[in-house]
Parts: sequence; structure tokens; C-alpha cells
Amino acid sequence: MKNLETRYLERLSDLYPTIAAASTEIINLQAILNLPKGTEHFLTDIHGEYEAFSHVLKNGSGSVRRKIDDVFGNTLSSRDKQSLATLIYYPKDKMAQVKKVESNMEDWYKINLYRLIEVSKRAASKYTRSKVRKALPKDFAYVIEELITEKGELSDKESYYNEIIMTIIRIGRAEEFIVAISELIQRLVVDHLHIVGDIYDRGPGPHIIMDKLMSYHSIDIQWGNHDVLWMGAATGQRGCIANVIRICARYGNLDILEDGYGINLLPLATFAIRTYGDDPCTCFTLKGQEKANKAEMEMDLRMHKAISILQFKVEGQIIKRQKDFHLDDRALLHRIDYEKGTITLNGKEYQLLDTNFPTIDPKDPYKLSAEEEEVMERLERAFLGCEKLQEHMRFLLAKGGLYKVYNNNLLYHGCVPLNDDGSLKEVELFGRKFKGRTLYDALDRYLRKGFFALDEEDRDNGRDMMWYIWLHPNSPLFGKDKMATFERYFLAEKETHIEKKNPYYFLLEKEEVVDNIMKEFGLDPDGGHIVNGHVPVKRKNGESPIKCDGKVLVIDGGFSKAYQQETGIAGYTLIYNSYGLLLVAHEPFESTEAAIQKESDIHSEYMVVKRVMERRLVGDTDIGKDLKEQVEDLERLLAAYRSGEIIEKI
Repeated sequence: MKNLETRYLERLSDLYPTIAAASTEIINLQAILNLPKGTEHFLTDIHGEYEAFSHVLKNGSGSVRRKIDDVFGNTLSSRDKQSLATLIYYPKDKMAQVKKVESNMEDWYKINLYRLIEVSKRAASKYTRSKVRKALPKDFAYVIEELITEKGELSDKESYYNEIIMTIIRIGRAEEFIVAISELIQRLVVDHLHIVGDIYDRGPGPHIIMDKLMSYHSIDIQWGNHDVLWMGAATGQRGCIANVIRICARYGNLDILEDGYGINLLPLATFAIRTYGDDPCTCFTLKGQEKANKAEMEMDLRMHKAISILQFKVEGQIIKRQKDFHLDDRALLHRIDYEKGTITLNGKEYQLLDTNFPTIDPKDPYKLSAEEEEVMERLERAFLGCEKLQEHMRFLLAKGGLYKVYNNNLLYHGCVPLNDDGSLKEVELFGRKFKGRTLYDALDRYLRKGFFALDEEDRDNGRDMMWYIWLHPNSPLFGKDKMATFERYFLAEKETHIEKKNPYYFLLEKEEVVDNIMKEFGLDPDGGHIVNGHVPVKRKNGESPIKCDGKVLVIDGGFSKAYQQETGIAGYTLIYNSYGLLLVAHEPFESTEAAIQKESDIHSEYMVVKRVMERRLVGDTDIGKDLKEQVEDLERLLAAYRSGEIIEKI
């Protein structure tokens, strides 16, 4: 019987059937190892703010502008550079604006085509020609390849080079070509995108963001608690469904569900009006801008209250069903004295701000009324039957996970649950104990079971686990002792609103704790970093996103408009290129229209987290390790060809 290595080499010889083929591939891979590493772009806590997200994606957190600076240095004015950057971000809109004021469009096309070609040359310079060729837009692939690979200053090619440009203009294809090459530059300046959680909730366009991410060339996603909430809703988990709708209602974004995903909310609206039509719902005021349509606003208030009461009921049912979650203290409806209008928490009685509960039976407060049951059944079917939502969730499952180790960086959204002394907290899940990396792995498995398990009990437990991940004190994606949703709605006393954070958040400056977390996930603490979001960085209070002397980078600075008053900025993003790590602080994004008209950008400040002494190459990355292994395998194949162990297929 042939040994395993011989069988493997025979399979490899199917791909590289001759000495020449294997040798060529070795040469190719060895050359790739010596190219500069590609630029990685890290974003987190996007929270549905699709316009700001789209702009940051287009500008690569300043990567496009840095390429323009590299190419033109002091030969272009700052204004010309910004104008060129805006053209790259929004080519169609910018050209429409220019045509209104520019008298000689032919000269404008000519100047900007030459500039764009030079920027694209620089952007393509760190990649193989094969990789660039795969990125080229289909309609102009041949022409762009000619322009960015030829040296126009050579006299024997100068007229050829110039004629291509002039012909593009003469035949009326300049605008389409500018769009194509601008999109190519956007594609080339960032090699890989990391989304470190929370695409969903608060902002108006998570579905638009998901569509953009699904077409992105290279991406991974670390799920945030809000993403997992939507994943649970997509499986029909009622606690997750109620939370998703409640948050959309609270931020005035129910049209995400109705228009974005086509989920019919009419049964809920009808029930809300019939049940709470005379209720002012003063505890359920909406966040964000008030709607001009008063009737629509009043409808949203009543839907907001209706789904909130439904949420507290179905969550009480989950708590009763899943004893292993140990969340009895978060089932609150049976703690209410409905005659007095009070609730007793931790031995203290509090007056409720709202005492109108027409659907709650004090003897069985978690039981849904017949009409509530019908509403939940229809919502459940709507979420399960929404093809677009299911498609987005399949994408999250395929490209995502709870954490990722990539190029000696550890990426996760929230925290690693710790004890007060900084040791890893042990967490029990269905009778088994986990901590650190094993906790993350176990939760990831349970979540996937909620989608794919054939066994009904495993599938139901997996679905309930998504709700657990959303709000449990031991969930690494939540990291607080409680989610005080009920208290924030119904109690005036601020003491009841406090959500105590896991010790992780107070120990991030302790090097020993941070090093132990990195070792737990297989990283070398010397040169390694933890990148996470979840908790907004209050920059206006002097808080820094850089913790533990640069070993921890918290890059949620407030992408969401709902956070910006609290944080003072509009988010942090991170760039990791061949020269090191660069943290980018962003000013609030006004609008796409303003970005085009005023040629404004939103990155405002760069902080160099780490600059390497020698430029990092592909060979220094995780991809480089894989390529080196491929080279070793091919060299073994070459040796087998030359020894006669494997016969060439000529």
C-alpha cells in the first residue's frame, strides 16, 4: 500500500504534471513571498450607518489619499489632491458636478485620466500582475492593463500610450473609463477587510451595508452581539425577534424590516393600535429625529410598547425553559404588584412609570394572550420566510465567527470573560464548563447548530443560545451583569439602570492579563495585538483607544450617530499595512452629498500605533506561511520527479 505522502504527491502532480510546471509555480510563489504585505482595513460597530460606512470603505480610512500623496508629493496642491480623491470615491457624481461648471471637458478628462492612471499604478505595485488582472473591470480590462503596466516615459511607447488616452476621450468612453479605474483603485488600496462586529441596529441601513459586504473582494466578520441577535431572529427565536423589532421601533427604523427585508409588521401594528390606542406610551419615546408625520409617530410609539411587553413575556418563557442559563433574576413580570403599580427588585420596592398592562395576567404574567400568540406566530413565519434576511445570515455564517486570529492579531467584538483577579472566568453551558478560547469555540458551535442541526433539541438549544449570547452576563459579546431594558423603560431611579461591566474592561492596562489572553488564543504577546470594539471610546473625556502600551486597540469610537454625543467623534478604524499599524479617528460624516459638493473627507487624525523597522512582506504573514508550505510541498514533488518515484505526465 502506498504511504500517505506518496499518495499526496501523486494528487499534487495532477495540478503540476511536469518538472517545468512545478518549477514555475515555485518561482512564482517565492516571488510573491517577497512582495509587500497587503493593506488590512479594520472596522467595527457600524450600526446601520451605511453612508458613513460606505465613505470609509471608499477611502480606505485615508489609504486612497495616502496613495495620492505618494504619487504626487508636492507637485499637486492640497485642493487638487482632495478633488482627485473625491473623484475616486464618487466618480459619477463628481463628474456630473464638474460638467455644470467646466467649459473644456476634454482637457479635464485628459488631466484626470493621467492622474488616475498614475495612482492606479502605485496601488497595483504591491501585487502580482495575475492578481491585478483578476481585479480589473471586465469592460476595460485589456486597456487598463496596458496603461498601468507600460512606462509612458519611454519614447518608443509614448505615442502608443497617449493615443490610448485620446481615443478613450474621442469615442466618448472617458466617463465610463474613469468610473472603472476609480473603482479599481478603491479595490486595490485595501487587500482585506475585517468587520469586528455590530453591523446591525440603531442606524437606518444595515441591509444596505450587508449588500455591500457581500460584493466585497476579501472579507472576514467577527460577529457582534447585535449581529447574533439578528441571526437568532432569522432562525425564528422569539426572544431575538422581539428584541430586533423593539430596537428598530426605538430608533424609528421599522422601515428596515418592512422596506429593507419585506417583513410584514401589519399584524403587530393592528394589535398595538387596538390594545394601546388610548395609551400615550410616554415611557416609549423614540430615539433620534422625530418624524414629521404625527400619526406615524404615534403608531411607532404603540408598536414600541406592544413589542416590548411581548419581549418581556417571551424572555420570561425562555428563562423558565432554559434553567441552565441561571437568569431567574431577569424574569421581572411576576415581581410586579399590579394593584399598587410597583415592582420589588433586590428587596427594594420601586414605583413604575407606566402601569397600563392590559395583556398581562398577574396570575400567569408570561403567558401570551391569544392575539399576542397570533402576532408572534406571524412574525416568526415572516422572519423564517424572508429570503433576503436568510441570504444575509448565510453570508455571516460563511464569512464570520466569534473571533479570528490573523497575522498575530486577535480580533473579537466584546471581551474575554474574566474574574476579578484577571484569570479566565469559567462558564457552564448545558452541564459542561468552558473558559477563554474554549468558551468562544463552544458558543460558535451552538450558534451554528441553531441553523443546521438535524436534531430538534440541539437546534432549539442553539437558537436559545443566540439569545444567551445577546444578553447573558457570561457572554463574551455582552460582558455586563445585566441588560437593564425593563428598568430603563419603567423605573426613574438611575441606580436600577446600571449595567456593571465584566472585569475585562478594567484590566486592559495590565500587561500580564493581556498577555495571558493572547497566549490563550495562540498568539505571541511580543508583537501581538488584540483588536475589539463593542464599548464606545469616550474620547471627549480623554479616553484613549490604545490600551496596554499598544497591545489592545479598542476601535469603537462611535460610528453610530446615537453614540457621537457621548464619544465626541464618529468612530475609529484601523489600518495595518506593510509599514505598521495606523489608527484613524473620524469626524462625524455630514452626508454623501456634502462629501461630493464640498470635497470633504471624514478621517481627521492618524495615530501610529506601531511602525516596523523593516517593511513587512507577504512572507511575514499567515498567507506567507501557507505559501511557504506550498513551496516545500512542490520541492518534494520536484525531488520525487527527479528520483523517479513520481512520473511526469508529459
